[in-house]
Amino acid sequence: MEFDHSKPQRLLQQSARDLFARQCPPKRVRELMATDTAFNPELWSAVADQGWLGIHLPEQTGGIGLGTVELAVISEEMGRACFPGPFLGTVWAATLLAATNPHAATLQKLTTGELKGAVALLEPEGGWDLADIQLQATPVEGTYTLSGKKSFVLDAITADVLVVAARSPKGLVLVAVPASATGVKIEPTAALDATRKLADISFDNVQIDPDDVLADRKQAEEALSKSLDVVALCACAEMLGGMQWILETSAEYAKTRQQFGKTIGTFQAVQSMLADMVLWTESVRSAVYYAAWAIDADPADARRAVGIAKAYTSDASREVANRGVQVHGGIGFTWEHDLQLFYKRSKALEILTGDSAYHRAALVELVFDQA
Repeated sequence: MEFDHSKPQRLLQQSARDLFARQCPPKRVRELMATDTAFNPELWSAVADQGWLGIHLPEQTGGIGLGTVELAVISEEMGRACFPGPFLGTVWAATLLAATNPHAATLQKLTTGELKGAVALLEPEGGWDLADIQLQATPVEGTYTLSGKKSFVLDAITADVLVVAARSPKGLVLVAVPASATGVKIEPTAALDATRKLADISFDNVQIDPDDVLADRKQAEEALSKSLDVVALCACAEMLGGMQWILETSAEYAKTRQQFGKTIGTFQAVQSMLADMVLWTESVRSAVYYAAWAIDADPADARRAVGIAKAYTSDASREVANRGVQVHGGIGFTWEHDLQLFYKRSKALEILTGDSAYHRAALVELVFDQA
């Protein structure tokens, strides 16, 4: 593997950073987070036109055919800009469709941004383990009907297509459901990160078209597990981008803010906090990009690499955000300062696909399984 970005990857990163600087400054983020959807068609088109929604997917599925490292590069810049809207939900849905039904017309529309997606996985009483999925998929004449509820569904408010994980008498099943289908009810729910909306979804005997049954049993489990690795990786990369923003902003503030006739950056306590922030940020960078590389190049090690990255990044991102608030002092707690946007994004991503405790427990199980 390479220990630094290649020249094309650096150009991709700079291109993304420039685009977000022009079209997604903090002022626009605040405007969108105040809306019901945090969605802007112009901003969405700018991202979709770059091909980033399918950057990691094969060309025959409508993607660009680059890889997960390139997806991580884009995700890092999105975290640095606190990008609002349904990027992550759409990428997750497209990843699942590419693994289960790569010739679906819906997949092509997701990768071009014509449709927006979401994945309905969590349930009111469940967690991130696949065994917790209990939404009922009742077999009916070669297809299924869905009855039950999903909770905290990321980007469901704007979704055109829902990829739903359910439980049939034979095991796990994945189905695609139009968000406008009869019997589907999407209700917004409170979210810490207002730049990304969450929703609860109720399914009342929703009939599934046979062509929209994506996978069942082992194939469904494998596809969902691999997609969770990709989403966890994206979450880590976004947290890395946010950490970098907090670090740079805090360092710049320490150079200009004065107390007792001196800039606060001359105080050893502040220097120590900034040094810790650098260490955490660079350590996360190594873990994230190794995991991104492993997903494509070393699948046998991908689950372990992603678990380590998510466990470490979840804790490190929180610590960097905490230090950022301390360096900024009183203003760091205020709504007026942009630091709160990145702090909330960090906390929301810490929980997505499981927090550090969840992934450490999963790593222990993985070690014993391989022993």
